[in-house]
Amino acid sequence: MKRLILNTAFMSCLALAACNKKQPPVNPEVPVNLMKVKPQSVLYYDKYPSTTAALSQVNLLPQVQGAITGIFFTEGTHVEKGQKLYEIDKRIYQAAYDQAVANLKVVQGNLDQAQQDADRYVYLNKYNAVAKQQYDHAMITLQNAKSQVQASEQEVKTAKTNLNYAVVYAPFSGTIGFSQVKLGNVVSAQTTVLNTISTENPMAVDFIINEKQLPHFEELQKGKHEQVDSLFTMMLPDNSLYPSTGKISVIDRAVDSQTGSIKVRLVFSNPENMLRAGMSCVVRVHNQDTKPQLVLPGKAVVEQMGEYFVFVAKDSTVTDTKDKADTTKKKKALIAQQKKVVTGQTIGANVVIKSGIKAGDRVVTDGVQSLHDGSQITTANKVGPGGGGKGGRG
Repeated sequence: MKRLILNTAFMSCLALAACNKKQPPVNPEVPVNLMKVKPQSVLYYDKYPSTTAALSQVNLLPQVQGAITGIFFTEGTHVEKGQKLYEIDKRIYQAAYDQAVANLKVVQGNLDQAQQDADRYVYLNKYNAVAKQQYDHAMITLQNAKSQVQASEQEVKTAKTNLNYAVVYAPFSGTIGFSQVKLGNVVSAQTTVLNTISTENPMAVDFIINEKQLPHFEELQKGKHEQVDSLFTMMLPDNSLYPSTGKISVIDRAVDSQTGSIKVRLVFSNPENMLRAGMSCVVRVHNQDTKPQLVLPGKAVVEQMGEYFVFVAKDSTVTDTKDKADTTKKKKALIAQQKKVVTGQTIGANVVIKSGIKAGDRVVTDGVQSLHDGSQITTANKVGPGGGGKGGRG
C-alpha cells in the first residue's frame, strides 16, 4: 500500500511538471506567395461544342411502287446532279404509257370525225338545209370530242411522269450514303427510303450560344468588329486544328424560351472532304478585346457556392503578442482580405479576372487553403513553385 501511494505521488509530480512546461509560441502568420497584379494583353478563344451539318440533305424516296431493278452508283462517293441512281421495274409503267398514247390516238380520230360532221352541219344550217336538232347534236359531239382529247393528253402526261419516276436521279451534287435497298427489293411510293444525299462543300457547323452573347455575334455577322483571319476556327474530334477558317452564315430566328439559347451556323470550305455531316467538333471564336486585362493563376481563385474569391494582401497593424510588458504595443503586419471577383476566360493554368480587383493589388497565389478573411500572412518562409529560395513574388 505504501508503494502504491509513492507511485501515485510520483505520477502527480510528472503531470504537474508537464503542465508547468512552457508551450512554444503559436505563430499566427500563414506563409504565402504574393503576386502583384499587372494588366497584360491576352490571346484566347471562346470555345463552343459544335456539330457539322450539310447545307443541303435529302432522303431519296421513290415516287412509284415496284421492285428495284438497277443500282448505278458506288456507296459513299460523290455523285453529280442528274446522275442516274436507281431504277424501278419500268415494264408496268411503260405499258401504261403506251396504252395512254394509244387511247389518245383514238380520241383524236373521234375528234377529227366530229369536226368534219360539225363543219358539214354548220354549212347546211347556214342555208336552213338541216334540222336544228341535228345541228345542235353535232356541236355537242364536237365539244365532247375535244374534252376527251384533253383528258387523254393528261393521262399520257401522267403515264409519262410515272415512267420517268421509275428512274431515280440525284437532285443535286453531293455525297451519297449506304443504299437502304438492294436489287429485287419492292419499294413503296413516298414511304421507302432509298438513300440519303448531302452536300459536302461548303460544310455547315452549328453551335449554341447564350442569348446574352447574341448582340456580339450579330455585330460579328455584320462585320462591325475588326475582322481577323482566325476569327472562327475549329478543332476536329482528334483535337487537330482544321486548316480553313469559317464565317457566320445564319443566326437562328428565335431564342429558345426554355434554355435562353440560340443556334448559330458557320460555314467552312471543305474541298478535301475532311468534314462529314454529324461530326462533333469545337468552334473557337477569337477574342477581339485588345485592351489589357488582369490575369491570375487559377490556383489563386477559390470557389465557394458558385462564387469566386481571391485573397488580397493589405498592410495593417496588430497587437504585438511577444511584448507582454506592453499590451498596447502595435506592429506592422500583412492581412489577407477576401474579395469576390468575376472570372472570365480560362487560359491554360490562368484565368482572366473581369472585376473585383485592380491593377497593383497583391494577390495570394500559394497558401490560400490555409487562409480566411483577416488572416495574418507572411512571405518570409514560403517557397514558390519551382523556386529554390525564400520570399514571394513582389
